[in-house]
Amino acid sequence: MASASGIARRTGRRFLSSLPALLGVLVFTFLLMRVLPGDPAVFFASGPNAGKAEIEEIRRQMGLDKPVPEQLVRYLGDVARGQLGRSMTTGQPVLTDLRQRLPASLELTLTALVIALLLAIPLGIAAALRPGSAVDHAVRFLCALGVCVPTFVSGLLLIYVFYYLLGVAPDPTGRVDVFAASPPDITGFLLIDFPLVGDWEGFRAAAGQLVLPALTMALFVLAPLARITRAAMLSVLGSDFIRTARSLGLPRRRVIVTYALRNAILPVLTIAGIVFSTMLGANVLVEKVFSWPGVASYALDALLASDYAPVQGFVLLMASLFVVVNLTVDVLYGLADPRVSIE
Repeated sequence: MASASGIARRTGRRFLSSLPALLGVLVFTFLLMRVLPGDPAVFFASGPNAGKAEIEEIRRQMGLDKPVPEQLVRYLGDVARGQLGRSMTTGQPVLTDLRQRLPASLELTLTALVIALLLAIPLGIAAALRPGSAVDHAVRFLCALGVCVPTFVSGLLLIYVFYYLLGVAPDPTGRVDVFAASPPDITGFLLIDFPLVGDWEGFRAAAGQLVLPALTMALFVLAPLARITRAAMLSVLGSDFIRTARSLGLPRRRVIVTYALRNAILPVLTIAGIVFSTMLGANVLVEKVFSWPGVASYALDALLASDYAPVQGFVLLMASLFVVVNLTVDVLYGLADPRVSIE
């Protein structure tokens, strides 16, 4: 297995090589927000009949009275100091808003990814073991259905069936019931904070609120995970070492799990990292349908209000998380397959 120092060196090099891409994202997002139609100063002025002096004062507060190149230099300097500006919508620093809302998005996305993997890997293995069978066709149909149905449609259908018709799901109005007390803000993850304070009733309530939105997101990303698992397993099952293992009379379960799945898991890790990064930025519809207070809905509200700073902060956060996820996948590659070269 690759040494820890080798993995650390490789991870450090990959991180340094990603810094120019992050800078490019910063500059592109900054310039894009400036060419979008609409004047945020007019939007945040009090009322449609606000005077020119009031609008100019808001422009000065937002730094929009300076030339665009000067605005860009100041913004890059603020980012280098860890300052992402202040949201005109909430009145708080963007960094504070993102720190408060990011745990909600991460909790939802991680839960959805775990559900998707628990469903997709067995489905992909079952389809690969019986190619062309009814099971294979059923899995492919399910994958096609998951891709074709938008998340807001599947979310509304789940609400209609499990909340309205059957009455087994809680009211889809956020992370906790409107009449329930939130736990102390320790980590921001309710599934962790409730057990830390010994409130298991609150934990069950938070888990219940999480089920439908997480299942909605899981159904959407089920297709790529199941497809890559099926394709990887088909490729591995046709390999010489699998035929050798079978000819030696090894148990079928051991051949599939120990030899085939371990070698097929690498592409699944890659696509899982990509899917996770995509889910974080693309779950805005799910957050809106279920009134989930995450960063995606926060950025959408800011975009509709022409509030520059939150949108720029959100894009930078997503790009940074994408880099972190890729680095994590690199480390997992080295742990899953000792043949992966550090150099």
